[in-house]
Amino acid sequence: MRATHLLDVALEAVPAAQARAGQHLMAEAVEASLARGEHLLVQAGTGTGKSLGYLVPALASGKRVVVATATKALQAQLVDKDLPRLADALEQVLGRRPTYALAKGRSNYACLQQVHQGPGAREPEEQDTLWDGPTSMMGQQVVQLREWAAEAVTGDRDEVPFPVNDRAWRQISVTARECLGSKCPDRVDCFAEKAREQAKTADVVVANHALLAVATFGGVPVLPEHDAVVLDEAHEFVSSATDALTVEVSGAGARRAAGQAKSYVQASTQERLEEAAKVLEGVLQGTLAGWIPQLPDHAVDALGVVQSVFGQAANEVGSAKEDDEVSQARRDQVRAGLTEIAEAAGEIREPMVRSAVYATADKVLRVSPLWVGGAVADRLFGESVVIATSATLTLGGSFAHTARELGLKQSDGAQYAAEASAEWRWLDVGSPFDYGAQGQLYIARDLPDPGKQPMAWQTAVDDLCAELVEAAGGRTLALFSSTAAAARAAAAVRQKTDLPVLLQGEDTPGALTHRFAADARTCLFGTRSFWQGVDVPGSACQLVILDRIPFPHVDDPLMKARLADAGDRGFMDVTLPPAAVLLAQGAGRLIRSTSDRGVVVVLDPRLATARYGEVLLRTLPGLYPARTLEGVLASLRAIDASADPVREVGPPPSERRRRAG
Repeated sequence: MRATHLLDVALEAVPAAQARAGQHLMAEAVEASLARGEHLLVQAGTGTGKSLGYLVPALASGKRVVVATATKALQAQLVDKDLPRLADALEQVLGRRPTYALAKGRSNYACLQQVHQGPGAREPEEQDTLWDGPTSMMGQQVVQLREWAAEAVTGDRDEVPFPVNDRAWRQISVTARECLGSKCPDRVDCFAEKAREQAKTADVVVANHALLAVATFGGVPVLPEHDAVVLDEAHEFVSSATDALTVEVSGAGARRAAGQAKSYVQASTQERLEEAAKVLEGVLQGTLAGWIPQLPDHAVDALGVVQSVFGQAANEVGSAKEDDEVSQARRDQVRAGLTEIAEAAGEIREPMVRSAVYATADKVLRVSPLWVGGAVADRLFGESVVIATSATLTLGGSFAHTARELGLKQSDGAQYAAEASAEWRWLDVGSPFDYGAQGQLYIARDLPDPGKQPMAWQTAVDDLCAELVEAAGGRTLALFSSTAAAARAAAAVRQKTDLPVLLQGEDTPGALTHRFAADARTCLFGTRSFWQGVDVPGSACQLVILDRIPFPHVDDPLMKARLADAGDRGFMDVTLPPAAVLLAQGAGRLIRSTSDRGVVVVLDPRLATARYGEVLLRTLPGLYPARTLEGVLASLRAIDASADPVREVGPPPSERRRRAG
């Protein structure tokens, strides 16, 4: 049965859904790519409904498809909202119920050994050093978490029915390296393993970019065997690929690995480990944060010592065997930790060509590839059929930049057509929205330049945010370039208005988005992960504030190295493209349906005054240009006064997922 027919069936089951030509074109193209085994780049503008455009053919294909999203917020939306509806709608037509599963990293699940403090729990010296006892505020939260975990069905952090901070969650979870795996006494009941087993039989497995990158480049089997990958928000994947291909060493990490080895090595070996860690820490203490074009000799020598000493210690740990499985698993973990330090020191000491060595402010030394296109092409596109999609895959109307970033041969790209034969195809299905009639764009050109007068600009932003939010009556998604900026503006709005303001970090992204969508007066202030993937149609979101052009941070050492490598083309090829894409993504949060109305406000005057502003403006939706602040405030008040009730959002994500399970 054709994907377009199945899409029609699915749309009938979605309240207020509308048939969209672009969505049908996308479904046809995805169906053909999955059937023929050919890669596809498809730009689907806001309002196309790209999630259904790829989910329907994926569910009906008979293949196992991994869908990788850029953020956990979008991951949650697919699992909590889109896929349950599709499974219900398509079951009778397909003669079977399509299945789906959520894939997350192990640290997202409660570890039963940590919860019960069993033999596989971390040793006391490995526990979070910030743990301050069961009577403290954090201690009380940990007690709550342990009580919750005892009754939990999935053990997923996103299902915790109360706010939980990272410190507390760390007390009942483990990383992949800390996990005992098949030797764990609780392996039969393990939440993470149950989730992985469920994914092995699902038609669609929903992961995120970070997990896909770990599976692709790290050789870690965190995803089931699959036939195809849908890369949603594909423009973001390069960042995750870079992270996965980055290695690092630190004094703290070396000391931790040395401490864990104490019971497994001779006293003389332990002394050499501690001395090597001390030398490394001393070198890093004297190293300034930033890009290091050439490592100094003393740093090269110190890394050589670490590589040798930790490598020899790893061999010593591995030369003995334990009598029981748990003890052997612990020994294997210690050996792996020592080996990781030794190999990282070696890679940083002698970095590959076209890579960058840099130090972070928290005294970590890293090496990252400058460009990952070749690795992405070989290891991702070379192993699976890939459908890469986003609302912003083109720059200046061309797919060339995205193709280059993903390592695809640009000469082979062809527009989608039934008779075309190419390694990859491209398709731009446009958007169904009339942006000029539905929304306005206002650039606060009278504000100070954030690059030249940052303090004056910050003060003006905080004041203007409060004025705009009050005029809109709430209904505001405010997106910021940093956590500090979001927190400062949220505090200002809370002080100057009585409107509820949610701030990223105060709860999970899915829970915050749900609360924002459910109440017209509520505002949501967030940073990078909320610039894309958040879908709140209707009157709950009628004002989107973007604080500044989201250029990569000027002090980002990897960005500096890439700029140096790119030479004269650095700004146009390295700096501008990601800023243009993210700016368009942020503005795209406003108009999410054909009945939506509202205003996008950009608080960075450079969008109107700088020479490059014109390039950025061409990437934005074609909103009507508002000229005066007074006119914008009047429009916001009028839109608020005539707004329809907010759309029904249903139960919170944690309840929806429990019901689906």
